[in-house]
Amino acid sequence: MANEADPVLKLMNDNGCDMLDVKFADVPGTWQHVSVPINEVDDALFVRGTGFDGSSIRGFQVINESDMLLVPDAATAVVDSFMEGTVSVIANVRDPLTSQSYSRDPRYVTQKAAKYLKESGIGDVSFWGPELEFFIFDSVRFSQTANKAFYEVDSEEGIWRSGDEFDITGEGLNLGMKPRHKEGYFPAPPVDTFQDIRSECAREMVRYGIVVEKHHHEVATAGQGEIDMRFDELLKMADNVMAYKYVVKNVARRYGKVATFMPKPLFGDNGTGMHVHQSIWKGGEPLFAGNGYGGMSELGLHYIGGLLAHGQALMGFLAPTSNSYKRLVPGFEAPTILALSARNRSAAARIPMYFPDPKAKRVEFRPPDPTANPYLAFSAMLMAGLDGIKNKIDPGTPVDHDLFSMPPEELAKLKQVPGSLAESLNALEADHAFLLEGGVFTQDLIDAHIAFKRETQVDEIRLRPHPYEFFLSFDA
Repeated sequence: MANEADPVLKLMNDNGCDMLDVKFADVPGTWQHVSVPINEVDDALFVRGTGFDGSSIRGFQVINESDMLLVPDAATAVVDSFMEGTVSVIANVRDPLTSQSYSRDPRYVTQKAAKYLKESGIGDVSFWGPELEFFIFDSVRFSQTANKAFYEVDSEEGIWRSGDEFDITGEGLNLGMKPRHKEGYFPAPPVDTFQDIRSECAREMVRYGIVVEKHHHEVATAGQGEIDMRFDELLKMADNVMAYKYVVKNVARRYGKVATFMPKPLFGDNGTGMHVHQSIWKGGEPLFAGNGYGGMSELGLHYIGGLLAHGQALMGFLAPTSNSYKRLVPGFEAPTILALSARNRSAAARIPMYFPDPKAKRVEFRPPDPTANPYLAFSAMLMAGLDGIKNKIDPGTPVDHDLFSMPPEELAKLKQVPGSLAESLNALEADHAFLLEGGVFTQDLIDAHIAFKRETQVDEIRLRPHPYEFFLSFDA
């Protein structure tokens, strides 16, 4: 196709850029990249692509089948604020022998999911509104050797520093004003010391084409924050999540700080989630609005039924790290119960009731966290919801009371998210036929994801002594 490179070259020339940075997501959901000088940016790059070693990318190819291609998507081109003279572009991955899209490319899964929705006749487009939380710390240290294991994060804003004589630099006095545990939601400066950092993150996101609605401090002490994006269609929002994390991490570094999307970096305080709002439209009309519970349509309730029915299996993609399950425990506003409710944030599936407008009708699925690969996580939720619609899955009796305050014996009667990554992967292994519909996910990708997580997360954590075990057992 002629002139594929023209809009990208124009963007580069107009902004004095001489490098094109080509980014793509590995299976765990981290951006990888390679940079191409402007003299190599031509139509061939956007048609044939550029080669790379797929065996060196997590979750991709074996060594004897390592040659792969990156084909940039010109529509994603944007000036990169964190690299000198650079335009950034997101690429799709292809097999050089077949010229076909690569089945383990997470972005390709999302493209297939969007196509499957249209072909199903149920809807034309799905909209997604994830709420990513994060922490910004002043420092982080961790180590694991045969005889030693520790971690330490620190923050001038951490409540544990309230008794220090000096600030974290050791040069100024401690001025207090630190959010207490679970009391960090919406404090104004000077308690909120991260206002300017989040504002800069928001400005950079706008440059990346992301519509930012608001930002604020979150519940935990020590710099937990959230920046809310306007909802968008499936592929665009998955791309936006990758850009969001890239921006937050790099802006934090500008300030000499470090950002993390780790679900539970602090003991005794709220963790970091990624609540995901989602809906389906057809012919320009929302399909979730109706006269049922919470103002939902029958179709919308069946979609929720699919999310809840496959909820335990979904967690293999939605909460894909061992640390994810340190967040998913009672007592820290974490949605551990696979139930439906309106307004109630203690349930996994919540129907927001802010506005009566049918266009605002959606479901918020609350168990995911931002360590999830957004391409795989959003696609998996869409497939579960569509399965619920096709099979008219009842979401069950809504639960409108506070689940966090229920007695343990009553909680035990309700379906819950798995208690560990190992349990989630087992559930995914047993329940994934709905993901294979329309060839959206492949058995190979699911198997590769499960194997990778078991090898790099479950087994590695299982084999290592924990520092707290010494406190509990060393004198036994």
